[in-house]
Order: sequence, then structure tokens, then C-alpha cells
Amino acid sequence: MAIRVLSLADTSECDEVLDPLRRVADVAVRPADAAILREQITETDIYLAALQVRIDAAVIDSAKKLKAIATPSTGLDHIDLAAAQQRGVAVLSLKDDREFLNSLTATAELAWALLLSVVRRLPWAVQAAHSGDWARDRFRGHQLSGKTLGIVGYGRLGRMVGEFGKAFRMRVIATDVGGVTPAPGVELMPLKKLLPQADVVSIHVHLTDQTRGMIGREQFRAIKQDAVLINTSRGAIVDEPALLDALETGKLLGAGLDVIDGEWRPDIAEHPLIQYASKHQNLVISPHIGGVTFESQRMAYARTIEMILHFLREKQLI
Repeated sequence: MAIRVLSLADTSECDEVLDPLRRVADVAVRPADAAILREQITETDIYLAALQVRIDAAVIDSAKKLKAIATPSTGLDHIDLAAAQQRGVAVLSLKDDREFLNSLTATAELAWALLLSVVRRLPWAVQAAHSGDWARDRFRGHQLSGKTLGIVGYGRLGRMVGEFGKAFRMRVIATDVGGVTPAPGVELMPLKKLLPQADVVSIHVHLTDQTRGMIGREQFRAIKQDAVLINTSRGAIVDEPALLDALETGKLLGAGLDVIDGEWRPDIAEHPLIQYASKHQNLVISPHIGGVTFESQRMAYARTIEMILHFLREKQLI
């Protein structure tokens, strides 16, 4: 009996990446929808995940034939890892594929786009221009040259963003829990020392039990007045009520977010951060598009297919 693969990943712009898998398995491509996942996972051997659909314990428990979940991402918070481990379901991801990940720059680029959007007030300036409001002085912003960029998590993406900072003539400081070696011109220091110095704090750590809520009320009290916070990692790393307080009270100049906690909630329009952003001009939110470029997605999907094929061969399933 053929291996059955269910894909909710949107490979519509690069459908050919699935061809190597189609040669050895029955591949069903469906829209990213939780109801479809619940309905079709029961007869699935391999699930190719979509980040916007959570696969929780109940879904995993219903998938009696499921052997592996493959995700074209480094983040894994859309998967109930404990439930997968308990059921003996393998989780295949790009998280530790360091050599390959070094070729993907899209998320670091988006972090910089968010920063420029906040400090130059681009979303609101563009909106005004489109309505014929050419009030340029009302959208006065800030230049980055001469300011200090603080990087939280000096790994792959943190290093890339640090190089962007140096190109913009910024001083670059960073913090990391591992024994990393900084690039020339980058100074490593503890988080509590970094926060009072950084004009920009950019987050690039994985979401773990240790990093959940790591930027909370204590950190916002310590952060430099009129700093900018950028988060392209995971929403739960930041205490969101504390972030809202920092924005409302003017402690932060602004924030740029590609992620929020609760991205899967059906009433996402009612999320407190989205509600705030709709009424204020110091918060920019994008819908988790950091890795969503034609180039990066094609590469990530192709690599994930390679991992699936390796798994199937290793388990002698093909």
C-alpha cells in the first residue's frame, strides 16, 4: 500500500518541489484549514505542515497511521511536540539544519523592513500620500546611523541583522546564552546590560520554556527610553500586556512585529495588539511573513521534501 502524504503547505508557486515525493507516495495537497486537517489526518502517514494550522494532541491522537510531521520551518510552536513524542511520531524540521539555514535571509531582511517602517513611520506616511495628504513634516522620523542596535539571540538571524546594523553605521551589541564568538565590531553582554543601552532591540531566539515571556515587565522597565522593539521570532517570547503598556505610556518609541501570541485564534482581529495597532501610529504588525518569499519558500519546501524522503528510506517505507 502506497505511503499517503497530506500537505497543507502552500506550494502553489513551486508545485514541482513535490515531484520527488509524488514518485514514491500518494500526495494530497489541500488548503491550510484546521477542519481539513482533522478530517484527513486519520488516513495519513506523513503530514507536511502549514504554520497557520495547529496540530494538537487531539489531532495527533486521531492519526493512528501517522509516522512523521514535517514542517518547512525552524519554529515548532504549531505542533504539540509532547503529544507527538508520546505517540512516537517523528517531527522533521529545519531547526538544526545550520548549513542550509545560512542560505535563507528573508526573515532577517523583514526584521530590518519592520525597523525602517517604525522609525520612518512608513505605513502612515504612505497611507497619507495615497489620500493626497502631502504633509511631510508630520511624518518626521529618526535615522539609524549613530544609534545602538541590541540583538537578543546572536545566532544565524541575529548575526545577519547585526551586519545590517553595521551597514547602517550603527553600534551593534548582542546577548546570547551560548558560547558564541561575535563578529568584528559586535560586543557581547548580558541582557540586563544590553537593554538600557539599545535604541533598537531585535529578538532572534527560539521559543522554549526558558525564553517564553523573557521580555516582560522587568525588561521593559530596564529598556532604554524611546527604544524600538522588533520581534520576528515568536509572539510568546514577549509579555504582550507589558508591551502594550510600554507602547501606551511612551516608554517605547514603537514596535515592529511579525509574530503575535495566539496567531491561530479565530477572532484574531480582536487580538489586543491588532486592536491597538489599528488606532495608533507606533506599532507595525505583519502576518508572520518573515520567511514568505518566493525564493526562501521554494528552498525550504525542497529541503523538507528531502528530509521526508530520507525518513522514508531510513524506516524502509519506500
